[in-house]
Amino acid sequence: MSANVASSVPPVQGVDVRRCRRLNSVEMKKDSRAPVIYWMSRDQRSQDNWALIYAQRLALQRSAPLHVVFCLVPKFLDATLRQYDFLLKGLREVAADLESKQIPFHLQLGKAADKVPAVVDQLGAQMVVCDMSPLRVPSEWARDVANLCQAKEVPVVQVDAHNVVPVWAASDKQETAARTIRKKIMQPLGTYLTEFPSVDRHPHKFKGEISQPIDWEGAENSLQVDTSVRPVAGIVPGAAAGHAALENFCKRLSRYDEHRNNPNENALSGLSPWLHFGQISAQRCALRVRRIGEAKSATAGEKKSCEAFIEESIVRRELSDNFCFYNARYDSLEGAAGWAQQTLKDHAKDKREHLYSREELENAKTHDDLWNAAQLQMVREGKMHGFLRMYWAKKILEWSPSPQEALDRCIWLNDRYELDGRDPNGYVGCMWSVCGVHDMGWKEREVFGKIRFMNYAGCKRKFDVAGFVAKFPGAVPHGAEAAPAPKKRKAKAKAKGAADKRA
Repeated sequence: MSANVASSVPPVQGVDVRRCRRLNSVEMKKDSRAPVIYWMSRDQRSQDNWALIYAQRLALQRSAPLHVVFCLVPKFLDATLRQYDFLLKGLREVAADLESKQIPFHLQLGKAADKVPAVVDQLGAQMVVCDMSPLRVPSEWARDVANLCQAKEVPVVQVDAHNVVPVWAASDKQETAARTIRKKIMQPLGTYLTEFPSVDRHPHKFKGEISQPIDWEGAENSLQVDTSVRPVAGIVPGAAAGHAALENFCKRLSRYDEHRNNPNENALSGLSPWLHFGQISAQRCALRVRRIGEAKSATAGEKKSCEAFIEESIVRRELSDNFCFYNARYDSLEGAAGWAQQTLKDHAKDKREHLYSREELENAKTHDDLWNAAQLQMVREGKMHGFLRMYWAKKILEWSPSPQEALDRCIWLNDRYELDGRDPNGYVGCMWSVCGVHDMGWKEREVFGKIRFMNYAGCKRKFDVAGFVAKFPGAVPHGAEAAPAPKKRKAKAKAKGAADKRA
């Protein structure tokens, strides 16, 4: 896929052209008033969306109609009814808001390579604008659409509407760690972290026939997914709910820096479901939090929490997009650094004290009550506390017959139950835990080799494990005693336990 950016992209007022890149080599026709299409995929919102803003500004420059197309595939990776329900309810809100602005919304059932070119033909469109996902399958969709539109002499422009600093602008290579990408994101952040232009009522109507009203029930019936994983009660989909969650987080922002690694504290933002589906913009979240942190009335806790949130929501999150964008093997041991691949290979046949099947893990049937509670939180609530995600994944490495099997299990469980599964953050989280991605080598030990180790005792030093476990009935140990409390260490054992303590 071409990465020809900036200079070859038609400029529009209010959008930094560096957010955009050409996906095929077709030039725009001069003075055409044919419709412009925004093919929406990753960024499912009608405001704060650079791809939609670019498409509308281009259409306005040309006095052209604007249409939005979304292609609903019947199944996607390990997504279940839980994730599809969240997606479809969010899209209903998008469709209603766009229609109120005289921007027709077309919900197409099927693959983008089949549906987008067909809509291009139906509307006689002059251009397709799309958003960006670094993942393998969506990247293939974009490449296929661009190639088919090339044959129709229709240009395709991609806009990174998900990241604050566009993934191709932040770096032209895979970064090895947060320390290597941080400066590349933070130095130009002031250029990119700006207020959004609004998406307004569109004055240019399409004069041909437009498809019938959307059959939402038919869309739901078209799905071919596991319906046993039900939607999560209490987590409302859509942009309005996402913005309400953001405001709720802002009220308790001062707690974020100090308490975000404590699963018993309500300190995290909880925004990941809406961010994953693009129902709320990470840039909007950063702007809102920064406004609090930079206010004259900001407390010391709010200032420190603002800095910590920017680090996590921009630097760390965009590091994940960087990894998946430049590493085609982002979900495989082969995508790890050479040292990590070697150490896992060296210890692949080490004896495991406990071995569990995928079904035992899925059903939280282990000897470790903390791990069971974390798994139950994910199954019941569609989320797992960020600190526990690391512990959870590392124990799967410890309890699986091979490192690759461990990674596959982490990804499968994450994508099946987490509302924010099938996401660069999720893949990188699993790869960090199992394969040492964006990490360094630690003291060598059985099974893990040089991969960073985490244990039950370390968790007990950080937070009230019993208090967390008590929230999830059914987390009682299975087949063995509960993981032991940490023993009082003697002075001579301090050096030996240093790595565990850091973990």
